[in-house]
Amino acid sequence: MIFKKIGVSVGNETRGELSCYLYEASRENGRKNRPAVIIFPGGGYDYCSDREAEPVALRFLGAGLNAFVLRYSCVKKKFPTALLEACAAVAYVRKNSKEFDIDPDKIIVCGFSAGGHLAASVSCHWSKDFVCGPLGVSPEDVRPNGAILAYPVITSGEYAHRGSIENLMPDTDGEERQKLMELTSLETQVNKDTPCTFLWHCADDGCVPVENSLMYMAALSKNKIPFESHIFEYGGHGLSLCNFNTANEPVHYQPVAEQWAELAVKWALRLGGGMNGIN
Repeated sequence: MIFKKIGVSVGNETRGELSCYLYEASRENGRKNRPAVIIFPGGGYDYCSDREAEPVALRFLGAGLNAFVLRYSCVKKKFPTALLEACAAVAYVRKNSKEFDIDPDKIIVCGFSAGGHLAASVSCHWSKDFVCGPLGVSPEDVRPNGAILAYPVITSGEYAHRGSIENLMPDTDGEERQKLMELTSLETQVNKDTPCTFLWHCADDGCVPVENSLMYMAALSKNKIPFESHIFEYGGHGLSLCNFNTANEPVHYQPVAEQWAELAVKWALRLGGGMNGIN
């Protein structure tokens, strides 16, 4: 395995850090033109969770995907600061796809909680001028081919996770705040160019209500975007892989919801064509 960290550049600034977990092509293994997944940990836009970072990358890596973790700017970094960093990460992975043995048309964004909001923001806004202009890229450079959303923050409305949304807002009220509230309520931003999506959530989530995923699913359906969804009866929030490896308290160990990772891997490999075309 190759592991390295790089700084993510937005304009003339280096912001955010991208950790790369890559298969090393060898004479025995050959080159496989692998799918890739770029992971955005959660943390309410206050911090980037360790539990939703490297362990998730290694889970996808073990299934045959090259994996990346973006630690993006947090805490009152108003929208679209983190979005620009996320899109810059997509552009970097695509630009280096040949070196990394990645299919440039099989790049998936994956986010947890507030990181799910970030992944969905990439999915909805990747072609917008306010993204491509500051990055100096074309829309095709930053286009995600799929998205995996884990108990995502989606809306700025009735069912919002207020802490996450407030961290994206300016300190003052007014026209700018209203515009950002609209842009960050992603159930209203889904469009025909939003990529196919895998979502999962727990019905009893008391932190980010399940309505966030339900509204996003409805928007995907309305726009005829393919999606796969799994709503587990119980489990709460912040589960990561739901197992011993990522649990820091008993409530994070949820064997029923744990199956999400295997389901997401199968979905990603179907999207990516599988290894040697076999799923």
